[in-house]
Amino acid sequence: MTDLPPKKKSRAGRDLPSAIGVGVFLGLVVVLAVWVGDLAWYLLVAVGVGVAMWEVLTRLREHSYQVPRTLLIIGGQAMLWASWPLGASGLVSVYVVAVLALMFGRLFHNGRHYPPINYLRDTAVGIFILTWVPLFGSFAAMLTHAQTPFASGSASILTFMLCVVASDTGGYIAGVTFGAHPMAPAVSPKKSWEGFAGSIVFGAFTGALTTHYLLHHIFWLGAIMGVLLVVCATLGDLVESQFKRELHIKDMSGILPGHGGLMDRLDGMLPAAMVTWVAMNFLTYGFF
Repeated sequence: MTDLPPKKKSRAGRDLPSAIGVGVFLGLVVVLAVWVGDLAWYLLVAVGVGVAMWEVLTRLREHSYQVPRTLLIIGGQAMLWASWPLGASGLVSVYVVAVLALMFGRLFHNGRHYPPINYLRDTAVGIFILTWVPLFGSFAAMLTHAQTPFASGSASILTFMLCVVASDTGGYIAGVTFGAHPMAPAVSPKKSWEGFAGSIVFGAFTGALTTHYLLHHIFWLGAIMGVLLVVCATLGDLVESQFKRELHIKDMSGILPGHGGLMDRLDGMLPAAMVTWVAMNFLTYGFF
């Protein structure tokens, strides 16, 4: 019996056909959720946040971190759904409750008669995860309510998603084609300044177009927002790269062929969602 040849990978180390197929599927799911309405979008974000937290917390537990996975996932879901009726105030209120539950619960992890082990480390990591995934993810969910004077929440979501996708696409094309100067070799050796420049160009151009045609606002403000989203998405990528480097893992999981884990796709989107929400509020209240 003849062995099948291994799947070809791109210069960036991906199984490119699988990555493209999964990316198109995820894009269609996002478009469908946006088209169906607010509840569908919240459900999609809630599932994404839940799976991403499971991935991150599982990897931490595999490397001796004592983090209460169930408690944190429940707290993350409560944060997100509190933002549906109460907005940012509800989100922050539940976030504080979740942090307190983590801080107090870790004190008695080993009972009343034994001190907790690595209390500061594990509590700090738990708070970091609550901030990194469900807090930032809740801003993505709240974009469905971010209606500017000239556009709907759906337009805000599409603007955000298209800018981040453009950043990833531009960075990938420029990085694979021209990448020669590492941007942060100690954190992510494959990320190059040439790739970052490609992200900036694609992100600014997409931001200008989407702001003009979807948000019906000044195109140069969209270009600025596109650049800000690229910076946030890039820094988000670097944060996850350092997270995985410290745990000595390549991917958060293997549930998405060609991509790794879901968190490997959300790392740049999460901080970018928060920036988009802030930008939409600036437009809503007439700061620009």
